[in-house]
Amino acid sequence: MADYYVELKELAVGYRGEPLIRDINIGIEKGKIVTLIGPNGAGKSTILKSITRQLKTISGSVYVENEELQKMSYKDMATKIAVVLTERLKPELMTCHDVVATGRYPYTGRLGILSKEDELKVDQAMEAVHAQELGSRNFQEISDGQRQRVLLARAICQEPEIMILDEPTSFLDIRYKLELLGILRNMAKEKGITVILSLHEIDLAQKMSDKILCVKGDRVAGYGTPEEIFTSEKIREIYEIDNGFYDPCFGSIELPKVEGKPEVLVLSSCGNGIPVYRKLQKAGIPFAAGILYPGETDYQLAKLLAAEIIEEKPYEPVSDAAVKKAMDVMERCGKVINAGVVIGRQNQKIEEVLKRAGEKKFFAV
Repeated sequence: MADYYVELKELAVGYRGEPLIRDINIGIEKGKIVTLIGPNGAGKSTILKSITRQLKTISGSVYVENEELQKMSYKDMATKIAVVLTERLKPELMTCHDVVATGRYPYTGRLGILSKEDELKVDQAMEAVHAQELGSRNFQEISDGQRQRVLLARAICQEPEIMILDEPTSFLDIRYKLELLGILRNMAKEKGITVILSLHEIDLAQKMSDKILCVKGDRVAGYGTPEEIFTSEKIREIYEIDNGFYDPCFGSIELPKVEGKPEVLVLSSCGNGIPVYRKLQKAGIPFAAGILYPGETDYQLAKLLAAEIIEEKPYEPVSDAAVKKAMDVMERCGKVINAGVVIGRQNQKIEEVLKRAGEKKFFAV
């Protein structure tokens, strides 16, 4: 067996003996973050529930430190694995402090009495997710976002070696999404905790994960680093996108470009064109962009949104040919937007285009 901390080997998962996804073979190193992505209903939650034995696997095995998970006692599992799933927990008459404290039960005796050390760990876990003020409140009377933070605190309090979370950012506003994922990242890097989670926000998955597991159809659609998985083509294939684009440079979803002949030429550099491109797209105005170098931020977005791009070879001075093309496009459009071109040694000739636009009174107001 390979030297992995967690390994899914020939795993098939599903319901009532019918496999939904087959042939899952992945290895996860200790202290790494693996994120499951894929369309709704693809089986991400099914995989997570099967790993945690909430669902019986159809075939195959899950190993932790070369020990088969199915053969572990539930108490041993509870000291190794903490779980935060999407099902609504409905404890009767329990405060948030009480809910978090259940994370210590694998370490208490039969009576479940918490020691001073246990209580300290409960307080520290609540502090980690900024939920101290919720301690005395009824768990059923707080918001969904607050519940998610309390459940994360319970998982932290459990002091697991592996943390499994199903869509943990659901119901959270952007501040707490970032905060939660930051906590998970720190736990993985500083404490060596292995994190396996599912996310709908693929931009966040790209930025925080070590490996990505793509779930689609009856088999794994891909497993690799974010650089390997997050390409326009791969994301288009996984989510069957036919009405827009995924931009791996910005980690963003873009609406389709406005088709048609360019009505305005946007001159920009150093990212200054990006807000102008988006404004024109929203207004339904096809545009040309230039003079741009492949690799700069304006160029990356212009590839997706612009009807036409005037470009120059990387590291080369702007050529007469590029200037002529820009002039031709400008004449056809009859309108120019200077989004804030920064003139340097390599692109000095853009000044010729700006001068001609001024002479022709092409600048848009």
